[in-house]
Amino acid sequence: MKPAVPGPCVLVVFGASGDLTRRKIIPALYDLFQRGQLPRRFAILGVSRSGMSDEAYRDHLAQWAGEMARQHSEAAWSQFARHIHYCAADATRVDAFSAVGAAIESAGARHECGSSILFYLSVAPQLYIPIIDNLAQSGLITEGKRWCSINRDETPWQRIIVEKPFGVDLESARSLNRALGRTFEEESIFRIDHYLGKELVQNLLVLRFANTIFEPLWNRRYIDHVQITAAETVGVESRGEFYDRAGAIRDMIQSHLLQVLALVAMEPPGRYADAPIRREKIKVTEAIRIATAEEAAGRCALGQYGRGPRDEAPYRGGKGVAPDSSTETFAAIRFDIDNWRWSGVPFFVRTGKAMARKLTEVVLTFRQPPIDLFSSLSEAHASCGNRPPNRLVINIQPDEGISLRFEGKVPGEMRIESVKLDFDYAARFGGEAIEAYGPLILDAMRGDQTLFKHRDEVEGAWRAVAPFLDPALRRGIAGNYAPGTWGPPESEHLLANSGCTWHNPGIEETR
Repeated sequence: MKPAVPGPCVLVVFGASGDLTRRKIIPALYDLFQRGQLPRRFAILGVSRSGMSDEAYRDHLAQWAGEMARQHSEAAWSQFARHIHYCAADATRVDAFSAVGAAIESAGARHECGSSILFYLSVAPQLYIPIIDNLAQSGLITEGKRWCSINRDETPWQRIIVEKPFGVDLESARSLNRALGRTFEEESIFRIDHYLGKELVQNLLVLRFANTIFEPLWNRRYIDHVQITAAETVGVESRGEFYDRAGAIRDMIQSHLLQVLALVAMEPPGRYADAPIRREKIKVTEAIRIATAEEAAGRCALGQYGRGPRDEAPYRGGKGVAPDSSTETFAAIRFDIDNWRWSGVPFFVRTGKAMARKLTEVVLTFRQPPIDLFSSLSEAHASCGNRPPNRLVINIQPDEGISLRFEGKVPGEMRIESVKLDFDYAARFGGEAIEAYGPLILDAMRGDQTLFKHRDEVEGAWRAVAPFLDPALRRGIAGNYAPGTWGPPESEHLLANSGCTWHNPGIEETR
C-alpha cells in the first residue's frame, strides 16, 4: 500500500525556466502546498542554463503562480517560495552535474529532506537521453543499492518523471525506454500524461467497476461502437513549429486518447493498485489490431484546416508551419480490439484543431433491442418507429459529467421520446475539477504508478498508430475542412461505412 502522504524529498526540475515549469508545474505544486498535501519537508530545485540567484528565480515564478494557481496570497507564496532554489547548469554536459549534485545536497540539508530525489524532465524531447545518460554517470542514482538494503522502503530513492512525447515513432520510443532502463528501474520511471490526471478519466474505473448496472453491459454483446473525441476550437496558434513536426496523431491519439481507450476497454484488475491496472491496460494495447498498409486508408480520415468563413487564417502559412505542409490537424481512426470482450466492436478515435466546439468525451452507443416491439405502432405514431439507440456520454472536459440516454413513454398517449439521466460533476461535488499535474506529481512522490504509462503501453500505442503515419495518406488534405466545423467529410464517411454517426453536440448542448 502506497503512503497517503509522501515522504520528504527534493524535486529537481530540469528546464526550470521553460513554459511548462512556470505555467503548470510550479502553480500545481503551489496549489498542493496550500492544500497541505506536500510533505512537510521538501525542496524544489530548478536547473537551467540561465544565470540566476534563488531570489531572482522566485521572482521570475511569482507572477505565474499568481495567475495560474487556483488560489493565491502573498503570505502563502512567501512560505512556499522559501522551498524553491535554483542551479545554473547545462544538464546536457556531464561535468555540470557536480554543481547539480552539490545544489541538491544543499537544498536537502536546508529543508531536512534527506536524500530521496524526484527528477522532472521539463525540457525539449531531444534532450531527454543526454540528461538521462548524464544522470547515470553522475553518481546521483543508486537504484541497485536499494535492492540490497535490509529495509529498502526506508532507503532513499531516486525517481524520474518524463514528459510526452515519448519518441516520435516506435524506434525512437524504444531508444528512450532503453536509455531510461539503463539508469532507472521501471518502478522508478513515471511517464506522465496529464490526461490521466483528469477527474473524469480517473472516474472511468469507478463508473465501470463500482456499478453493477454498467459492468455486465460493457462488452460486445450490448455495445455497438465506442467514440472517443478530443476537439479544440483554437488552431495551432504559437505552437506551429512543434505541431508541424508532430501532427494530430502523434500529439493526441498515440498519447492521450489511446490511454483513454485502454481505460474504457480494459478487463477488471485483480485489485486497485498500480501494477494490476497497468497490466490490464497493456493487454488492451497488445490486442489492438494493426492495420496493414492497404487497410490504413479505409480506417482513417485525415484533415488540415484551411481559411475560415470569417477569414480565419489557414494552417498553412502560420508561424513555424511550412508553406507546403501536409501535417494533419485532424485525425479520425478506427481501432479494433481483438479479444473476447470487444471483438467486432469498432472504437472510433478523433481529434482536431479549429473544430466546432471544445470537447473531450467518450460515447458508448448500445445495440438496438433484438426486436423492435413498437414498430407496428409507427403508422399512427411516427415517434414509435426507428428509435435512436441508448447512449452513455462521459464528458471529460468541459462540463465534466456523465449522461445516459434511454427511451420513455409520453404521458397520456402512445408516443416515445428520448430522455436523459444526467450527472453533473461540479453541481454534485462542488467547484472545478483539480488541475491534473498536481495529483500526478504527488503520486510520483508517493511511488504510485497507477496513472503513469508502462514502457509496453507506450510502445504498443506506437505500433497501433504506425500505419496511419504514412505520408501517402496526407496527400491532398490541405484545406479539406473549414475552421468551426467537425472536420472533413471523410470523417463522416468513416463512420457511415460501419452504419454509425458521430456524436456532434450543438454549441449549447451538454452531453
